[in-house]
Amino acid sequence: QVQLVESGGGLVQHGGSLRLSCAASGNIFSIAVMGWYRQAPGKQRELVAAITISGTTNYADSVKGRFTISRDNAKNTVYLQMNSLKPEDTAVYYCNAGRGFSNYYTGGSWGQGTQVTVSS
Repeated sequence: QVQLVESGGGLVQHGGSLRLSCAASGNIFSIAVMGWYRQAPGKQRELVAAITISGTTNYADSVKGRFTISRDNAKNTVYLQMNSLKPEDTAVYYCNAGRGFSNYYTGGSWGQGTQVTVSS
């Protein structure tokens, strides 16, 4: 079992920046991929970015060039640097750790979620 603790959410104006952090504990050796997903009201939870243990990154088209995912394996922590934020980025952001990822992935372990609100 993997436990995930998220932090860094908040309220920011259009064009601002936030950095989300997710610290993993427990059976960390089972983790092959860590990722960030988000869910806006009335919509499905969707992939934002993912990073594999080898460092390969994947991004949703909507965030490419604005968001950066990184992983510190020594600290068992994944980060999401979010720049040039837009109101459409407003959502609850969830950290995930598991053996894979997809646009609507439901497997692995999940964090509690952190609210990101971008005002216009």
